[in-house]
Amino acid sequence: MLIVGCGYIGERVAARLLAKNEAVTGVVRSSERAEKLRSVGVSVIQCDLDLTQLPSASTQGESIFYFAPPPAKGVCDTRMQAFIDGLASSGQPARIIYISTTGVYGDCHGDWVDETWPARPQVDRARRRWDAEQLLQKWAKSTGAEVVILRVAGIYGPGKLPLARLKKDLPMVAEAEAPWTNRIHADDLVTTCLAAMQRGKNGEVYNVCDGVPGNMTDYFNRVADMANLPRPPVISAELAATELSPGLLSYLAESRRLSNKKLLEHLAVTLRYRSLREGLPACFGSLPGEGDGA
Repeated sequence: MLIVGCGYIGERVAARLLAKNEAVTGVVRSSERAEKLRSVGVSVIQCDLDLTQLPSASTQGESIFYFAPPPAKGVCDTRMQAFIDGLASSGQPARIIYISTTGVYGDCHGDWVDETWPARPQVDRARRRWDAEQLLQKWAKSTGAEVVILRVAGIYGPGKLPLARLKKDLPMVAEAEAPWTNRIHADDLVTTCLAAMQRGKNGEVYNVCDGVPGNMTDYFNRVADMANLPRPPVISAELAATELSPGLLSYLAESRRLSNKKLLEHLAVTLRYRSLREGLPACFGSLPGEGDGA
């Protein structure tokens, strides 16, 4: 099994696979990450996909989890394009599971959204993911390989909570003005990735969320309460335009409620954490991490 971009989620997928005595190779860029993976029994290919192709035959016949993020700018995923181009020499994989984002749906005005909803990405970070989806689907059709796409909601988990933001006492809009948002616990995302590799239908897209939409203000407040930190100060939506970061404002400009019916029925996934009510306490079993997974 090959994990391209073996970071927060990739390391957790690798741990599940290693526990079943399956061989796992992680593709990473940094020496620090490579050393960490080797220390837990993961084989490593250290490679900058933007500059270098994967070694010859390294992907031949492999099942691949592609978790590498797109570049930070632009509307195209040039990293994915380079990866696909390199497969001509590294070898044809059997199947690729790709983590995309539910942001490809754009603003749905609070409507319930399933996988039949058209993709209308409105910000560049989502446009890059949509580009990667299209590149993979086109490649799969031309080569006969298999691709399964997971459109993932906001990920939270141990070490991936907005604690840094909360400690800075940064403001947030009132709940009444906050749009609908959706989340998935990291452990349930890992379960879904493994289920998609085993049971996902070639060419299909699956929403990955817990199916219980909320809003970002409520999320921040719940995390603050669990971490014994002050809740964020509340400001109006009008004031938010000048007080909040462009990145956060882009999230607040979109509202949708995601259906996970296809995930539960077609992939037969049983969620361990069906909502924040169950999932957040599990994030604090040890000392909370400092990740800014807002």
